[in-house]
Amino acid sequence: MELGLSGRVAAITGGGRGLGLAIATTLAREGCRIAICGRTPATLEAARARLVAEGAQVLIQACDVTGPGQVEAFVESAANHFGGLGVLVHNAGGASGSGALETPDDAYREGFSLNALAGLRAARAAVPWMRRARGGRIIFIASIYGRESGGRAAYNLAKAAEISLARALARELAPEGILVNAVAPGSLMFPGSSWERRREQDPAGIEAFTRSELPLGRFGSAEEVADVVAFMASDRASLVTGACWTVDGGQSRSLI
Repeated sequence: MELGLSGRVAAITGGGRGLGLAIATTLAREGCRIAICGRTPATLEAARARLVAEGAQVLIQACDVTGPGQVEAFVESAANHFGGLGVLVHNAGGASGSGALETPDDAYREGFSLNALAGLRAARAAVPWMRRARGGRIIFIASIYGRESGGRAAYNLAKAAEISLARALARELAPEGILVNAVAPGSLMFPGSSWERRREQDPAGIEAFTRSELPLGRFGSAEEVADVVAFMASDRASLVTGACWTVDGGQSRSLI
């Protein structure tokens, strides 16, 4: 299937490793010009080498997306460097804390800032460029735990906000041809992931989790989620906006 992504500019936050790098790599293979940001310069340099090996033109920029003006500066740099912006993927995310009552206020604020607010700021910077091009794609990497309970409470709240933000922006921007969606992955296993660390520490526990919680009998891969993101970013998803696509192998139990 031809996705029609060749030559487009894609900016990915948190694109230096893990799922973000898998998304960047998949989009690079589809012919996109790639901009990625992350906190660690050495990680970004390694990611650039991998993407260049795929034949991509690549811009890297070290930044903390929660810092004042930093994610906006990244988006502006990407658009100015390549002469436009067609795709924004907000992948940077995470949250600390534990149970809802035990988690301190600061953890909720930090989670909201990293996930939803940084995504909103990136979108604000991206939209003027997409308006000039009469269209674009904005994709938020959320989680199944933005739709049902599980894991850290601050993470649940932040990802639920991110999904809600995608729907709100989709309604606002649809008349201008800018499509906004979220992707909600389930549990993924990839090098450096939290699940990989847990497997090393407690292989029996991970085996039990796989049997009880993962209907396909395995974890998802970053590449499987990246393929869905690439489709959402493409011309083939021209009627898809305001959606949140679950990519979890049947793991989640939510009906919404």
